[in-house]
Amino acid sequence: MKKIFIIVFSLLLLSACVGSSTSGVFGSGVSVALDPRTLGTQIDDSIMQKNLQARLALTDKKYILKISVKVLDGRIFLGGKVNEPEEKLKITKLAWETKGARSVKNNIAIKQKFSFKNTAVDVLITSQLRTALILNKKVKAANFNIDTVNKKTYVFGIAHNEDEKKEIISEAKQIVDLKKLVTSILMVSDLSRQKE
Repeated sequence: MKKIFIIVFSLLLLSACVGSSTSGVFGSGVSVALDPRTLGTQIDDSIMQKNLQARLALTDKKYILKISVKVLDGRIFLGGKVNEPEEKLKITKLAWETKGARSVKNNIAIKQKFSFKNTAVDVLITSQLRTALILNKKVKAANFNIDTVNKKTYVFGIAHNEDEKKEIISEAKQIVDLKKLVTSILMVSDLSRQKE
């Protein structure tokens, strides 16, 4: 048990270090310099993201910690855990009501009984994939967010081309404990506005 605790604690520290190195001015996970979106699109997305996060917090303070929100090119990605299916529907409705929303991808899980062991495995899967993407020269890891719930991993972000997307899927398939991979990866060519 002590060994598992040390491993989880180390992984949490590692993921915290990785996250802080890729934080940009407009949110965590995507550096402004590496982001293929225009600065205007990044600002619009950041405003939408902060707006939705504030509305979620006003709805219920627990959502501040339990729900993750990411906006890419007007597309809203939701993650986290809630207690009841009705909460998931309410959050989806709030996301769709956000001015400028083009689509909503809801990866919020309905809470089940979680054990320390399951949480440790989820953290391990996320850390392994994040590390693999950072080490893979064909992938710009800063452009992707990773979240794992019950061995189901969600990856979303912006890929420069199909090869980069294939590399991410290939890296994920090599992780032993991962049960299912859900990708919401946009291509640079899909963005409404791109850097000149």
